[in-house]
Parts: sequence; C-alpha cells; structure tokens
Amino acid sequence: MAKKNKSGSGGSSGAGSSSPTSSAATILDDSKVAMQQSIDIMQKAFASVRTGKASPALVEGIMVEYYGGQNRLKDIAAITVPEPRLLVIQPWDQNAVKSIEKAILASDLGISPVSDGRVIRLPIPELSEERRTEMTKLVRRRAEEARVEIRNTRRDSNEFLKKAQKSSDITEDEMKSLTDQVQKLTDKMIEQVNKVVEAKEAELMLV
Repeated sequence: MAKKNKSGSGGSSGAGSSSPTSSAATILDDSKVAMQQSIDIMQKAFASVRTGKASPALVEGIMVEYYGGQNRLKDIAAITVPEPRLLVIQPWDQNAVKSIEKAILASDLGISPVSDGRVIRLPIPELSEERRTEMTKLVRRRAEEARVEIRNTRRDSNEFLKKAQKSSDITEDEMKSLTDQVQKLTDKMIEQVNKVVEAKEAELMLV
C-alpha cells in the first residue's frame, strides 16, 4: 500500500515516484476487464447473426421449452455442421424434437427446420443482397454500442482518478499518467472492436 504524498518534500518517496494506492493501482486492470467484457458480449451477439455459412453458434443460444423449463438448445442436443450450408441437430431426448422445432420457428433465424422425428436439419440459404445489407447495419449498430460502453468505462475510470487525486490518494502526476494509460487502453480496445466488425462484415459479404 503506497503512502500518501501531497508534496515533493521529505519521506521515503520523492514527488512523482510514489505508487498509487491499491485501488488506483488496479484501475487499468479493472478498466481492461470491463472493456473486454463489452467486446465479448458484442462477439457473442455477432455469432448469432446469420451469414450464408452454417455455424452452431446460430442456434446454440435458442431457448427451448423442455419439461417445463427453458433450456439452451446446445444443452439438450448435439449440433453439427456436416456441410457448409447445413446444420444437423440431434436431441439427446427424441421427445424434445417438437419443442426444438417450435423454438427455431419462433426465433428470428428465418429458417424452417426439416425433421424426420429424430433429427432436425437446418439448410442455410444464401443471403439475399437486402438481407446482407440489413445484417451489416445490425452488426455496425451493435459495434457502436460496444464502443460507447468502452468509452463509458474510460469516463468512469477518469472520474475515479480525479477523485483519488482530489483526496490526495494519488499525486497529480500519477493521475495524469494513469489517465494517459486509460486512454491508450481505450484506443486499443476500440481498434479491436473495429477489427472484429471488419471480419464480420467480410463474412456477411461472402457468397
């Protein structure tokens, strides 16, 4: 735990050389965790955005009513991709087939399941140009939400540092240094968002 250092005189630490208190010292780690969480949530949302390629992520999170409870599809069935444009869903319990079909039809996936009573097949149709445009707009909108969340984390971190400096928990030099590091972290995380978005848009444009 660092000692408070209000001035540059005396003490075992000179001005600008003391370490922040433990709370201020963790601000970068805390900010990074919060920002990364925003990116992770965005990527999870992107995984359910349908492209022209089959992916288990398209249906894994669909909630299915099963024996009176709501269960994620991936928890009650095996989901495989035998072909680039085909998903095969094999329920652990054949009694769940009808419920899974109903859940898929009720979702915003826009695909009709084909069932033989034991296995459900989902043929993934090629996206129309209009659908690609809609999905691209959705992806960009969700990405902007992630950027806003990241900037909000930066704002909260900076406010915390200002209060810590005002209460003399850290020096002004420490506040400026940590603020700069928070900004660099923010820039890095925004760039990460941009790269993820570019990759998803490229995937949407693939025919």
